[in-house]
Amino acid sequence: MAQTYKRTLVTSALPYANGPVHIGHLAGCYLPSDIFVRYKRSKGEDVLFICGSDEHGVPITIKAKKEGITPQDVVDKYHKMMGDSFKEFGISFDVYSRTSSKIHHQTASDFFTVLYDKGVFTEQVTEQYYDDEAKQFLADRYIVGTCPKCTNPNAYGDQCEKCGSTLNPTDLIDPKSTLSGSKPILKETKNWFLPLDKLQPKIQAYLDQHTDWKNNVYGQCKSWLDSGDGLQPRSMTRDLDWGVPVPVKGAEGKVLYVWFDAPIGYISATKELRPNDWELYWKDKDTRLIHFIGKDNIVFHCIIFQSMLMEHGDFILADNVPANEFLNLEGDKISTSRNWAVWLHEYLLEFKDKQDVLRYTLCANAPENKDNDFTWKDFQAKNNNELVAILGNFVNRTLVLTHKFYNGQVPASERYTKEDLIVLEELAAFPDKIAASIEQFRFREALSEMMNLARLGNKYLAETEPWKLIKTDEERVKTVMNIALQITCNLAIVCEPFIPFTSSKLFALLNMPTLKWHAAKQTSNMAAGHQINKDELLFAKIEDAEIEAQVKKLEDSKAANVQTVIAPSKPETSFDDFNKMDIRTGTILEAERVPKTDKLLKLKIDTGIDQRTVVSGIAEYYKPEDIIGQQVSILVNLASRKIKGIESQGMILMAANSKGELSFIVPTKSDFNNGSEIK
Repeated sequence: MAQTYKRTLVTSALPYANGPVHIGHLAGCYLPSDIFVRYKRSKGEDVLFICGSDEHGVPITIKAKKEGITPQDVVDKYHKMMGDSFKEFGISFDVYSRTSSKIHHQTASDFFTVLYDKGVFTEQVTEQYYDDEAKQFLADRYIVGTCPKCTNPNAYGDQCEKCGSTLNPTDLIDPKSTLSGSKPILKETKNWFLPLDKLQPKIQAYLDQHTDWKNNVYGQCKSWLDSGDGLQPRSMTRDLDWGVPVPVKGAEGKVLYVWFDAPIGYISATKELRPNDWELYWKDKDTRLIHFIGKDNIVFHCIIFQSMLMEHGDFILADNVPANEFLNLEGDKISTSRNWAVWLHEYLLEFKDKQDVLRYTLCANAPENKDNDFTWKDFQAKNNNELVAILGNFVNRTLVLTHKFYNGQVPASERYTKEDLIVLEELAAFPDKIAASIEQFRFREALSEMMNLARLGNKYLAETEPWKLIKTDEERVKTVMNIALQITCNLAIVCEPFIPFTSSKLFALLNMPTLKWHAAKQTSNMAAGHQINKDELLFAKIEDAEIEAQVKKLEDSKAANVQTVIAPSKPETSFDDFNKMDIRTGTILEAERVPKTDKLLKLKIDTGIDQRTVVSGIAEYYKPEDIIGQQVSILVNLASRKIKGIESQGMILMAANSKGELSFIVPTKSDFNNGSEIK
């Protein structure tokens, strides 16, 4: 039997204060958590909604260095920008705090001290990269190099953003410091590690209690635990000068690792909001703790933070960690560096009073189980074909007819037909259907049910046709319009978690106070004789020109950011080594896909010396039928090897651009026969 709780504490991932909020952030965790909290509040439950700016870590210092300002200047700027944008968009945090605050520094320092005094940490002297020119140790993001797994030349020391692999700085091929561009050296330093390897049994037992979590969350955690080496110790301190100082003697010049420091921000923000009873929300077993995050934060919240809480011993653990996947934009990954994003603060300026259109679209397209895509055309369609044509249309018709027939007063229902009773029964059932989906974090499904209530209203009006019926049966029309108004009122209640600005407008049009969730189960919220206000449209159509302007804005951004990323040079080689390579021109005679692979083609190539088979990973960019007759450059004296059971006797040479796209390297003149040497 599921545990019942007296209160709920909801946290949303702390956004980095190094840039504005974009729609990917909103769809990932902020909108889902806001919907959940608004629903809980409407039910009258005790719920707190906690968030704040994550103001430490390397991204902040990188931004500061780039802009020639201090890290504090950076976080001050973006903390205000993000906080203002969230508020205007209707994200209803009870507190939006920040990790540079005094209360947070003290809370994080105290937390570390408890673990240190309990002997949780292990002290380790390790070799870390050091920039001898800049005279400082390099945090993960201050190191770039070639990814050992996908050969991306611009992988970071902690992650390759191209293939998604988690890395250590020492994994990188040909690493370079982003501070000076020089090759870093390895230098010994002491840090304090959380021994996740020893804690793995505890973490495993905790996860075993939560097999009902979303598949993407539970699955990712299990993959970490079940990997060959299992969990490994992770350093909780860093050699930096921006962050929470490590409160240990001999740790001068070190700060807490941002992923130790940041989640403690949930605790410090709660202390800031509720200084007298914050412990109820963090230490009482009758509190349910829920973390809303994006998928890139799963491991940090489900494994590292929960391990910290376990070892501290005074805090409750998360009951659920609903994480969404990524939202793409117009078929491409959102990228802040390429300005390929829809920024919230810009949207709020360009689409005045249309917060709910974006909220509705992002919820309808939420990447709950897999990555999803936002397009401006779909945004327009969601507004025009659903908000305007379904919800807005029903409400407008109901209010207009009420004013036309009854001067804006709610008519009394006289007699109910069998059809009326069926509609009223359906009306009363919607709140529980919507609630069930919200409780299971299925917000897309819940939103669809909310819109189905508007569809029910439209269907009812279409079938009863009160505009015609008024000529023959005035008494019947009173019942029809009364039921339509009850549907309208209940819509105002159940739409509030999703589109709160529309809900407020609806209650104002109905001249009603805001009603709570339980009232939506009733079918008599609008009393006979109640005077409603003058009707006005809930939503306006969005014209093609507005959408074309946004698409052009993205295209201009893409054009402005087209640049060739030059891979760093490889280690020096000798002329004798180079001269060992026998590279010739050749022609592809035959080409076919290698079965059960996505990237491989089997090629038959005339090298001028012979005809040989080569297996090449170019299927993503070239169709077999399109490259027969294509001249290529081929390394003919490469030792043969079997690939997918096929003996490959050489390698064709390709050029790769910054997007990873491949192109053949061929002579520009046509009179180079097969077998011509490339020197």
